[in-house]
Amino acid sequence: MQTGENTEGLRKIIDLTRKASIGMLCLHSYYYCYHSFKQWGLTHPISERLLVNIRDTGLFNEFYVSKVFALVLLLISLIGAKGRKDDKLRMAQIGWPLIIGLVSYAGSFFVFYLPFNEDTVSIIYISVTSFGFILILRGGALLSRLLKNRFDQGVFNHLNETFPQEERYLENEYSVNLPAQYRLKDTIRKSWINIINPFRALLVAGTPGSGKSYFVIRHVITQHISKGFSMFVYDFKYDDLSRIAYNTLQNNLSGYKVKPEFYTINFDRLSHTHRCNPLEPENMLDITDASEAARTIMLGLNREWIKKQGDFFVESSINFLTAIIWFLKKYRRGKYCTLPHVIELMQVEYEKLFTVLRTEPEIEVLVNPFVSALVKKAFDQLEGQVASAKITIARLSSPQLYYVLSESEFTLDLNNPDAPKIICMGNNPQKQQVYGAVLSLYISRIVKQVNKKGKLKSSLVFDEFPTIYFNGIDNLIATARSNKVACCLGVQDYSQLRKDYGREQADVIMNTVGNFISGQVLGDTAKQLSERFGRIIQNRESISINSSGTSLSKSTQLDQAVPSSTIASLSSGEFVGMVADTPEQKIALKAFHAEIINDHSALKREEESYQPIPKVREITQEEVEENYRSIKRDVEEIIRMEMERVFDTPELGHLIIRS
Repeated sequence: MQTGENTEGLRKIIDLTRKASIGMLCLHSYYYCYHSFKQWGLTHPISERLLVNIRDTGLFNEFYVSKVFALVLLLISLIGAKGRKDDKLRMAQIGWPLIIGLVSYAGSFFVFYLPFNEDTVSIIYISVTSFGFILILRGGALLSRLLKNRFDQGVFNHLNETFPQEERYLENEYSVNLPAQYRLKDTIRKSWINIINPFRALLVAGTPGSGKSYFVIRHVITQHISKGFSMFVYDFKYDDLSRIAYNTLQNNLSGYKVKPEFYTINFDRLSHTHRCNPLEPENMLDITDASEAARTIMLGLNREWIKKQGDFFVESSINFLTAIIWFLKKYRRGKYCTLPHVIELMQVEYEKLFTVLRTEPEIEVLVNPFVSALVKKAFDQLEGQVASAKITIARLSSPQLYYVLSESEFTLDLNNPDAPKIICMGNNPQKQQVYGAVLSLYISRIVKQVNKKGKLKSSLVFDEFPTIYFNGIDNLIATARSNKVACCLGVQDYSQLRKDYGREQADVIMNTVGNFISGQVLGDTAKQLSERFGRIIQNRESISINSSGTSLSKSTQLDQAVPSSTIASLSSGEFVGMVADTPEQKIALKAFHAEIINDHSALKREEESYQPIPKVREITQEEVEENYRSIKRDVEEIIRMEMERVFDTPELGHLIIRS
């Protein structure tokens, strides 16, 4: 009990034990150096009788017995000692006195072998033994003052923030399994990140260099292709991911019942790209499809308009483009229904253009506001409605784009059981805004055809997802699960998504994905992810040092399992996240904070063995230019023939607009 009487009693016992150890050491020295003491006249009959009586106990039968007995008494006295704690004291300051003292105390026996006279040897022996005894006493006293705490270990509380993670390998015909390792307290353990339900969407976040593509996205591509998925890959930095998809497909053709075809869309290398018309008339069943395509193109080219949807001039531009698309879809059964023809038709002078558009009854309601403004000579309003669309869409006027977009060599139904496909579409970081708008249109049309029942399992992989505008991604995530469509979105962080898609759409995307894996992210993204992990019980220690003593208190409390500061300081290859499970395969430990293990040498050898994506064709610049001129001639012919038909048909005379 910590009472004054008990403390004083303990102190007296310690002092008595220490005095006994000193007395025993003195008797040891007196006994084994007796001849020297007799020469110095330091003997007495009483001490001699005392030594004889002690010798009869057997204490001096062996040289080391009495010496060890003195040391044991000293150690007992040190165990009970409680010095005032010193938080600046280190083990090295204690270790050296203890080590030197023990060596001196134990090794002093060899002094008797020195070639000196007996008195000199006795003096040296007593001095060395006493020196060792004093150092042991000093070191032991310091040891009781050492502050034993773990505050200096893991100043960022990393040991407390560890938690158990899934160590089982859980696989199914759809899963993506990533080997990893994690820390649990002070041990490193092997684990698995099992994405067993990819149809609930996967969001991969991380700043540039955090390893999104190398550690996660490439494995989504390779493992899904090896399991027989049809696939679409949006390759922001073409052909980094496309090459992986192509070579993985060549090595896994046996996993498909029907051999899939590999197609690429790339606007920079026309010899390596296939051609595809995203406005294929057979796939536009009604005018709402044309409206959706128009919205995708316009908002893809003008990201600021995403936040202004519903604005008069924004909706006017979209309606204008919708009218032209639907007109070409209906004209000659869609013979000229391509985006290049749409772009060229938009540039026709207003009187002729609106006269021709009015010949199609289904779009009359869309063009009436423009016709009214033209007839009433409200040119400022008309320019505001139409010119913004024309200026925006004119950025797509390029011979290279026209060549790729003007004809179809394949269809976009990539999960067709009779003709599965792997489709890779490449962007260019230097031209991402223009290319991104066209690719957004492709993606919009692909999703429309993929998200149907009775199709093959498919995987949609989007690297740097915010660089394209995909209207309806939230609907895809919510509904595609039942149609076996897996969606993988790569983003840098929440603020990038919010900038390009608007706050509401970004919130929906972040909150509807079932699986998320995040490397290093900062700010709001780190805070949001930290809240998803919840709290775990963590140990807390506090210590108080004063002149009278030291008090140490321990407690437990709930705290963040993975704080935002930890997420903001993740190394490359280190990820946090949470996975979704299925009714058949339950996962109790869904959250993880681990380092994904890649076999770097094996991946390097694999990449060195990759074959380049083969050429599609040999093409000259003259062929590209001729295609460009041909489209312009087609539009001129459409206007000429339709105007002649209107002038030659009295029933259509009321459609003619004259300024």
